[in-house]
Amino acid sequence: MADEPAIADVIRARSSWRSYDGRPLEPADRARLEEFTAALEAGPFGGGVRLQLVEASEGDRAELKALGTYGIVRGARTFLAGAVGRRPMDMEDYGYAFERAVLHATALGLGTCWLGASFNRSGFARAINLGKNEILPAVSPVGYVAARRTAVDGVTRFFARSKKRKPWEELFFDGAFGRPLSREAAGPYAEVLDMVRLAPSASNRQPWRVVRGPGDVFHLFIRRTPGYNSKLINAPGGDLQRLDMGIACCHFELTARELGLAGKWERLEPPPSLELAERVEYVGSWLAAAPI
Repeated sequence: MADEPAIADVIRARSSWRSYDGRPLEPADRARLEEFTAALEAGPFGGGVRLQLVEASEGDRAELKALGTYGIVRGARTFLAGAVGRRPMDMEDYGYAFERAVLHATALGLGTCWLGASFNRSGFARAINLGKNEILPAVSPVGYVAARRTAVDGVTRFFARSKKRKPWEELFFDGAFGRPLSREAAGPYAEVLDMVRLAPSASNRQPWRVVRGPGDVFHLFIRRTPGYNSKLINAPGGDLQRLDMGIACCHFELTARELGLAGKWERLEPPPSLELAERVEYVGSWLAAAPI
């Protein structure tokens, strides 16, 4: 639609909100969000993801307790939750689809906040009827933000360094790790990579690394943070930093698409023959479509 904001503006506007005013979603906003999530296709690596809104009845403390966020989120009554079937690249597909829904909610003027660990997983699993072969990796409150952030919200943002981003030269490389990609060399993809740099990630660790190859091929890698594949902070079978890679894929693809840079994500076999930095693993590659 002509009045939809540019995806770069939506990405820049998105912020993690943990403080809400307690109102339920207006019927029109709920309908728009549900229509969007119902129409989502498979993730970039082929995995189907189902998302749904979960809402506690007004004044029902038992329902809200079942959808607990351990004091991290205050005033929220509506949450976005979902499930993905266990398969290779399941976390990346979930991260991609969930971030698309988060950005759509942002465009509607709603607050959101990715929660990958600090929520009552069993309560949400019951609410969405989680299947035996499904994983519930993350949820998000969705609603109208409070006039002021709570103290818990402010402290959480401070310790997560929510606004700080790694410099360009630590994230994007030209042909090989250790050879930074300049904005000039990135050409029309400079804006795309800027939007990847602004993506949310677990504890703001920003684990994505991108190496440009010949012919506008961009190889995506994950640089592991020690301890973040722990069972203590992940859903059974889940992986928070692989979710982050799906978010990066989402920002890259949506921005490229809006700029008219056609292409798609693929997992190359064999993977690109690069000398990898420490704790770095291959995720997938953006292959630019040949011009018509």
